[in-house]
Amino acid sequence: MLLGIDIGNTNLTIGLFEGSEIIMRWRIATHRDMMPDEYGMQFRFLLEHNGIQPPSIEGICIASVVPVVTGRVVDACGYYLDRPIVLVDYKGSLGYEILIDNPRELGQDRIIDAMAVRHLYGYPACLVDFGTATTFNLLNRDGNYIGGAIAPGINTSAAALTQKTAQLPTVAIARPPSVVGTNTIDSIQAGLYYGYISMVEGMAARYRREISPDMKIIATGGLSKVLAKDTDVFHDVNPWLTLTGLRLYWERNK
Repeated sequence: MLLGIDIGNTNLTIGLFEGSEIIMRWRIATHRDMMPDEYGMQFRFLLEHNGIQPPSIEGICIASVVPVVTGRVVDACGYYLDRPIVLVDYKGSLGYEILIDNPRELGQDRIIDAMAVRHLYGYPACLVDFGTATTFNLLNRDGNYIGGAIAPGINTSAAALTQKTAQLPTVAIARPPSVVGTNTIDSIQAGLYYGYISMVEGMAARYRREISPDMKIIATGGLSKVLAKDTDVFHDVNPWLTLTGLRLYWERNK
């Protein structure tokens, strides 16, 4: 079995693979001040609560966009699970080229997401990842990573509204009764919900004009299924795509 851990700004996404099949998956909060022992105990609990003992795990593959947490998770896995660890790196064996100005700038999550998109859907393709940031990740007709775009995530934008205004409340990210808000909460939800859908539709149309009209648009991230209900722009919605990328990276680099 393989344990995959994706360290994001908001959550750690964790998956346990048996062969190519995800048999268990979890999300836990990312805490920048949590010590290795605390992370280690969480990992041991998740596994042992489900009857999994560390010796049955072949190895651990880790991707991270939170450097301060990376070392702590690596230490936790090394001590509490004691299995071989592979860290995602742009210099690793990927099966594609990263054709941007400075490949070292590309987030590890985007590196493995591209691997998963190539494997599951082919190319050309655009992956839209709805996380703390909303990212657009592009594969050209040759299957190489050519860049994309980064925008504030929908929850990040919602938090900014509350923090930067005196009278706007915190609202849940949900489909409002109408695109025309008739009160403050419905108006905020309409702006966030339909505004982000419109942004994705607009960006997808631009990418298809610039790169390929048959480009597939894939969605991932925690809110992908919520937003996909009101648009037909997505070829598929796969909230756990990054875990598949971790497995593919492990298989090429273990």
